[in-house]
Amino acid sequence: MSSSIIQIYSGSASSALTEKISDFFGSPLGKVQLTRFSDGEMMPAFDDSIRGGDLFIVQSTYAPADNLLELLLMIDAAKRASANQVIVVIPYFGYARQDRKEKSRVPIGAKLVANLLSAAGADRIVTMDLHAGQIQGFFDIPLDHLDASIVFSPYLRAQNIENLCIASPDMGGASRARAYARNLNADLAIIDKHRARANNIESMRIIGEVKGKNVVLLDDMVDTAGTLVKAADLILDQGALSVRACATHAVLSGSAHERIANSQLTEVLVTDTIPLRQENAKIKVLSVAPLFAKAFRKIHNHESISSLFIQL
Repeated sequence: MSSSIIQIYSGSASSALTEKISDFFGSPLGKVQLTRFSDGEMMPAFDDSIRGGDLFIVQSTYAPADNLLELLLMIDAAKRASANQVIVVIPYFGYARQDRKEKSRVPIGAKLVANLLSAAGADRIVTMDLHAGQIQGFFDIPLDHLDASIVFSPYLRAQNIENLCIASPDMGGASRARAYARNLNADLAIIDKHRARANNIESMRIIGEVKGKNVVLLDDMVDTAGTLVKAADLILDQGALSVRACATHAVLSGSAHERIANSQLTEVLVTDTIPLRQENAKIKVLSVAPLFAKAFRKIHNHESISSLFIQL
């Protein structure tokens, strides 16, 4: 067990989630002052002494890029104030979709962000449902990858959904969908889609049988919601009884809320890794704060956190 004191702090992008985490953990949330100069430049400052402490800094790095920069500045401030450990908690890891070069002359944004976090002084990373699992290998420091199945699977099981089928909206999520299907004793379907360009789907087809099934589309995030809505329409056209969706990170950009509200989806389950910008009757938020609080305790006590995961 560590002799250092746990101190939990939040960046401005994740204040609501961090407050919940600190409540579940049973430790008061530390205070950070964020000063902005007239030109927009920011300067965070910790109000408490953090010398020798184990700091958990929570900040999702969704747009705008100021959220990432604020996190980097907080890490630097903590290291310069002699914190014992700086554990950087990124519930939603932005730029994760840029995990490889799919064409010439483009960056690998996820690797760049990993380098920036390490250069700023992060000692450990805690995140949830990365868009691509190989991003874990971009870091040369420990990384704990939490799984939202611990909140989604019990919810789905409690609904007692008959003729359940888990569907992945693309080939990349097939292994995740297969694990859920096995855990929930459900059938499996995969949607093969072709994109003409980012956020624009050219064609889709279903691999597997969905006729007479209640289908759950499973993804790591919902951005424009174009994929979910088109997939739901296609699945219902193939004879499914209903379609709902589970997406860990509620990016919900552009007209996503309107698309979901006007869609044939029964409901869309998301977590609070990203705060909702507006209410939506079809969107239900499940909190991951208890999971993060338990993970903090185990990390601080140098215990394995694998026991927190549902064994899929």
